[in-house]
Amino acid sequence: MTNLEINLLSPRGFSDYELIDAGNFEKLERFGKYFLIRPETQALWRPKLPEKEWFKLAHARFVREAQKSSYRSGDAENGGWEKLKAMPDQWNIEYKTLQKTITLKLSLTSFGHIGVFPEQAPNWDYLAQMFSKKEFQNGQLLNAFGYTGAASLVGCAFGAQVTHLDAVKQVVNWNKENMELSGLDGIRRIVDDAVKFLKREIKREKKYQGIIIDPPAYGRGPNGERWVLDEGINELLELCSQLTHEGHYFFILNLYAFGYTTLVANNLVDSYFDYTHKEIGEFYLQSNSGMPMPRGTYVRISR
Repeated sequence: MTNLEINLLSPRGFSDYELIDAGNFEKLERFGKYFLIRPETQALWRPKLPEKEWFKLAHARFVREAQKSSYRSGDAENGGWEKLKAMPDQWNIEYKTLQKTITLKLSLTSFGHIGVFPEQAPNWDYLAQMFSKKEFQNGQLLNAFGYTGAASLVGCAFGAQVTHLDAVKQVVNWNKENMELSGLDGIRRIVDDAVKFLKREIKREKKYQGIIIDPPAYGRGPNGERWVLDEGINELLELCSQLTHEGHYFFILNLYAFGYTTLVANNLVDSYFDYTHKEIGEFYLQSNSGMPMPRGTYVRISR
């Protein structure tokens, strides 16, 4: 049996972000100048800081509707923000990797997200490193389930020809705003069901030097197409494997769904891809109060 090393990755040098504390199914975070309290299903433990310290810092808190246990971009309203101090509904933060900076617009949305998943910063660094290599210069990058597209911005900043794909028009338009704020241009943005788009790309004999996918536990395409991770993940990986470049390529799989451990992600990728290098592990956020917050699993392979 092959020995597997499981890595733990957390953002480093993300000056516009901090996880202050977490517990009782919530987390207290700083994004730029503003502190937010948001739901966190994995924060089962007791917080380190007293509640009064949380509310002393917090500018706003997102409260879910009682009957809702989860939410996603594109949902109807299922909660709301309670402002505790004066703050704008929208503001910008920055992230620097390998001396290049991207700008991200954040927003207090009705579904509780604000436009960035900070634990993904190690993947942004990875993209910067890969597209700085000679064999990947000006390569094609597909960012599927791309959300507001920090990864797309980094790829673009380092010379990649980027296709940004998401089924929610709202977040694809958000990526355009982020691109313009970052002083970038040329990202190809697609609003479509991921499986349908990948199948069309295969028919067009398209190949990508880099593919990053971040599939949700469940989702809806722009025309109401139903997608469930348990049912669709194997087809999705099979399609991605047909789109990888015959020479050098890399592929990143991120999984946030409960029950999908690092070893599950590893075995899924091993079922469909040939590669020469692999890294598997978990993303986490280190809180200032000492508790690490788990934030999903990843597999990164390259050839």
